[in-house]
Amino acid sequence: MKTATFLKLNDGWNAEPNDPDEHVAVNANAVELTFFLNPWAYDAAEGQVGRLIFTESARWRLGPTNDEGWYRGQCRYGRLAPGWGEFYEIIGPDPLVGQSNDWHELEPVGTGDRHFLFYLRDNTFECIAADWSFRR
Repeated sequence: MKTATFLKLNDGWNAEPNDPDEHVAVNANAVELTFFLNPWAYDAAEGQVGRLIFTESARWRLGPTNDEGWYRGQCRYGRLAPGWGEFYEIIGPDPLVGQSNDWHELEPVGTGDRHFLFYLRDNTFECIAADWSFRR
């Protein structure tokens, strides 16, 4: 049986590791995640905001697991994802996607079926969408 693979998407940027102060805004089926960028490991000013914009989104969630839970294997992808604190696209069969019950379904429903996953300091963000972009 083929398993899901994790494609790392954050190249040259990442969320602030101590307090990313993440927020989600929804406009129809567009989802925007804002967070402070990591100025210590990447080219970013302290307090600079990053934006992930997801188009044609079907659903999203922002909730637990934090880094401690991930390292203890207490999250769905803790033993599968290559590393904590990264932004991934999950490609292939994903039998674990339905195990969270805190998804926000969007109206009108988007047409996207790509699964995006971002591990932040104290939360995990996921979005099922057609595409994504990043802006500073």
